[in-house]
Amino acid sequence: MRTPSVLCYGAGVDSTALLIELEARGTPPDLVLTADPGAEKPETYDYLRMMRRWMAERGIHHETVRYVTKRFKNWPPYEDLAGSLLTNGCLPSIAFGRHSCSLKYKATPQEAYIKQWPPALAAWNAGQKIVRMIGYNASPRDTRRYAHAARIDDPLFDNRYPLREWGWDRDRCVQRICDASLPVPPKSSCVFCVAMKPEEIRALPPRWLRIIVLIEARAAPRLRTVEGLWRKSTKTKPGRMTDFIRTERLLPEDEIDTIVASAPADLVRFQQIAATQPIGTRPHLAAWLDQFHAGIRKDAA
Repeated sequence: MRTPSVLCYGAGVDSTALLIELEARGTPPDLVLTADPGAEKPETYDYLRMMRRWMAERGIHHETVRYVTKRFKNWPPYEDLAGSLLTNGCLPSIAFGRHSCSLKYKATPQEAYIKQWPPALAAWNAGQKIVRMIGYNASPRDTRRYAHAARIDDPLFDNRYPLREWGWDRDRCVQRICDASLPVPPKSSCVFCVAMKPEEIRALPPRWLRIIVLIEARAAPRLRTVEGLWRKSTKTKPGRMTDFIRTERLLPEDEIDTIVASAPADLVRFQQIAATQPIGTRPHLAAWLDQFHAGIRKDAA
């Protein structure tokens, strides 16, 4: 029985180059999995749509998965990382130097899908491991990540790192994508990740800028060790993305003031009302967000 293979595809440079080269060598993965936290940059979703067509044309099976929250306790239901942050009044764990948001919203849904994937079940029943290909390249940075991952003995997966086997660094990955006449993908990250650069914030549409301001305003009363999504102020940028958005005039100043002054309290009231209703009939957080954006636009007009 041939061991099935899975590629964890984040729509970034490394995993895109890996996918292209595997297909060119006649060894495409049996399954390509993308975990969507619901807050990637718009250009990443555009690139993923293009690559989904590219895979379909070559008969490569691709699936997009999401982490599904099942227990909402006293909260209205939500469906993505931004919803979790707003509901719980916190910042993503990476803002505090941890990476649990990536594990929860990327690794967990991918593993959950594979554990229900028929070829995986058949392989495990036959005593085999699944080949899971990960796009760590041969650069010093990814070498450190690899050194940590390689120490883990996984009973279900045989993790492989083809880019490292080939000796490919990031520049070689970029060249491979260009050689395939494909555009180089943008850096993949959530729009409110600490890794977002100022120029990337400038490129965001107003809807995501408002969400960033709201996330920081909602979390502000609980923050003690960091200022905001960019952690702490430096010579090049403030600790709060809200301050950058204000200084750069990416949103009107009165719009920012309105969000900070009233939106968190309004959201808490919505949550309190939702908590009084049976779980099956509670209004979704998305309904409140639609009203939030519509109200801001109306006030701005």
